[in-house]
Amino acid sequence: MDKFNTLTGIAAPMPLVNIDTDMIIPKQFLKTIKRSGLGANLFDEMRFDRKGNEIPDFVLNKPQYRDTEILVAGENFGCGSSREHAPWAIKDFGIRCVIAPSYADIFYNNCFKNGILPIALPQEQVDVLMKDAEKGANARMTVDLDAQTITTSDGEIFTFDVDPFKKHCLMNGLDDIGLTMEKAGAIDTYEAHASQARPWV
Repeated sequence: MDKFNTLTGIAAPMPLVNIDTDMIIPKQFLKTIKRSGLGANLFDEMRFDRKGNEIPDFVLNKPQYRDTEILVAGENFGCGSSREHAPWAIKDFGIRCVIAPSYADIFYNNCFKNGILPIALPQEQVDVLMKDAEKGANARMTVDLDAQTITTSDGEIFTFDVDPFKKHCLMNGLDDIGLTMEKAGAIDTYEAHASQARPWV
């Protein structure tokens, strides 16, 4: 998993509430177990018409937001079914951070396991960041996970809370498998002792 330390990038405004996982990645794209390739279908039903043509008014189709790395959204982001394909699609598109007033719990936890930083802030602070994101590609935000700060294009700074363990994992690029592999030495020692004690197993 990619490490997350400091990110400076384009932020896209998406002031919708209750963006569910089916909106993030529609059900017809859940056939794969690969984490790559899903970015092409992120927000598919909002990005494309029935003929597969881009809908120009959708924010991620606008030229200034095609390289978006930060998404500023409304409350209850990631609600709906618990599909892990949703953070896979977000990450594959190139978005590494989502900022919203609140999240669905399962989606929130899945983000950390997939290299995405979900930040929850009070609505009034999200409103300020939303307006900053509306400035387009010339207005870049900086998210510093170590300092737990967001800096707007105008230099205004907001602080955010994050669970220390989740922060450690994200900063060190550790998913569940990575955490297990950190204990590889202890696991090998245990297995060697177990093999000697119970050679018949």
